[in-house]
Amino acid sequence: MRDRLVIAIDGPAAAGKGTLARRLAEALGLAYLDTGGLYRAVGLSLLREGGSPDDPQAAEAAAKRLDPALLNDPELRGEATGNAASKVAAIPAVRAALLDFQRNFASNPPEGAKGAVLDGRDIGTVVCPDADAKLFVTASLEARAKRRVKELREKGIDIIEETVLQEMRDRDIRDSQRAVAPLVPAKDALVLDTTELDADAAFRAALRFIETRN
Repeated sequence: MRDRLVIAIDGPAAAGKGTLARRLAEALGLAYLDTGGLYRAVGLSLLREGGSPDDPQAAEAAAKRLDPALLNDPELRGEATGNAASKVAAIPAVRAALLDFQRNFASNPPEGAKGAVLDGRDIGTVVCPDADAKLFVTASLEARAKRRVKELREKGIDIIEETVLQEMRDRDIRDSQRAVAPLVPAKDALVLDTTELDADAAFRAALRFIETRN
């Protein structure tokens, strides 16, 4: 392994990229950043202020004054916040406002870490195009919807699976078709389909790939 590792993990919602990223960071002694949390924090801030995630000026202002404390807010994982995050993420000025934060985290990881693992939608293509290893974690829409429903119900949230399926389909379309930094695999990324893989199998496959890249 190199002295300083940067691992980029991209993929759609509920594909398992966050779980994988955290496990890799822990196993390899790297810092971890859920970049989607930054956009969720912007979306949550707007919702609480009564603003609209479709308003570019309001979204940019929220991104520029982002309070890092929001990254630990329980409401960050809510469906309404996720949908707002998907909308603000399509706004170029919001992405620009958060780009430096992400790149600085990768180049100067906190607490003396040997590198960083970042997961999101455009890490391997835009944020860290020179990352040492890139993965694109995906799964079928149906499998991802079932996972999200299970997660929400375990938290005591009563949700209709068809509603989650449609909201996830809409998010996929927004994320993959936006003009700036669309959700696509980097050309040199390992595409890891977790539809039939459990977390342990995905972790082993990712670790083998990272070892071959370094």
